[in-house]
Amino acid sequence: MAKLYFYYASMNAGKSSHLLQADFNYRERGMRTMLWTAALDSRSAGMVRSRIGLESEAQRFHPDTDLWAEIGAVHAATPLDCVLVDEAQFLDPKQVWQLARLADEAGVPVLCYGLRTDFQGELFPGSAVLLGVADALVELKAVCHCGRKATMNLRVDASGKAVRQGQQTEIGGNDRYVALCRKHFSQALAG
Repeated sequence: MAKLYFYYASMNAGKSSHLLQADFNYRERGMRTMLWTAALDSRSAGMVRSRIGLESEAQRFHPDTDLWAEIGAVHAATPLDCVLVDEAQFLDPKQVWQLARLADEAGVPVLCYGLRTDFQGELFPGSAVLLGVADALVELKAVCHCGRKATMNLRVDASGKAVRQGQQTEIGGNDRYVALCRKHFSQALAG
């Protein structure tokens, strides 16, 4: 029975490289996969890219993309063995349910990778639904500068100071975000 998986972590935990490794494993065995990433992430340009230099082409989803219809059409023509979604925090809640339907009705495993929370410690809408309905939740680990597990994403300005307010989504990498343990995240926001 196919399942919906949610692999979540803070930034710099290797989510994209883990996705690309899983994709490689399927393809190495002659299986068909389909990769998706958020169109919102302007850095991706239709690619899943890891910080360690791995990359692969991917379809781009927008908030109004009907993933059930788009993936279902491909699957009907040539069956897929797995669907992998990067930047899953940007999925609209209805898209998470479309992916669940893909696993439940079409029998295709769906592996979603994304952030659990934003720079204020709030759940992303897509992540909230994934945490609620995924068959399997897998936390990938990142490390805070103190050596503890990093679970939070601190947004910083150009001088490295904590940003406390702003829109939930602001695209950026190491220049804009720092993965921290909860203790150091709280201290940075209080300071």
